[in-house]
Amino acid sequence: MPENPLSPLLNAPDDYALFLDIDGCLIDLADTPDGITIPEGLPALLAHLSKRLGGALALVTGREGTWVDRTFAPQKFPLAALHGFQMRQADGTFGTAPVPDGLDHARAHLASFAGQQGVTLEDKGTAIALHYRNAPERQQEVETTMRDLASNLGPAWELQFGKMVVEMRPAGATKGAAVRSFMESAPFAGRKPVTIGDDITDETMFPVANEMGGISIRIAPPDQPTAAQAHLPDTATLRNSLKRVAQWDV
Repeated sequence: MPENPLSPLLNAPDDYALFLDIDGCLIDLADTPDGITIPEGLPALLAHLSKRLGGALALVTGREGTWVDRTFAPQKFPLAALHGFQMRQADGTFGTAPVPDGLDHARAHLASFAGQQGVTLEDKGTAIALHYRNAPERQQEVETTMRDLASNLGPAWELQFGKMVVEMRPAGATKGAAVRSFMESAPFAGRKPVTIGDDITDETMFPVANEMGGISIRIAPPDQPTAAQAHLPDTATLRNSLKRVAQWDV
């Protein structure tokens, strides 16, 4: 893999489809979900990059779809939100899988965490998460609470562990499955997937890219275990690499 793992896209953009995580990948993580800052010009950069790739660019995120559209307005990209539980295809078709019973119970059960020092409750509408970035000493408490809750609600729900967060979401949706779904239709079909992410939730994307002859990149230190073929050190490096692809003239 070259020093810049995105260099193959420079001269052959029509050969690739790009799948991008958001938090910790396109933008820096923050202490709370609402505390993130969108770098100036990022939506426009992604729009230019999408055009360069013939529309074969999708955002694949644990965020909820309306948050993504509000954050990247006025742009609306193909989207796998809530880890693929919500999907918007390139033609604008939007679908959400049915939400299992139990979410109201989860909200009520976790209400006691809202406002507690260092723990943030994020209600995504069809999933719910506890963030403990500001209180890492409470990791075991948060994980035990979420495991007990998921066990009580049954197999229709599952837990997703990430960077200082535990999320309870409907079972079955993964980012890897979302990438496979996109690759079955235009403008993604027939291209090689390029998957980029930073967290455990992104690991399901990387084998898909590897199997299909594409490129998999994790934003992480190079010694971090991963299925990705390559690493980039931080979000700024990724954005600069994407900018080069978007502006490259052939």
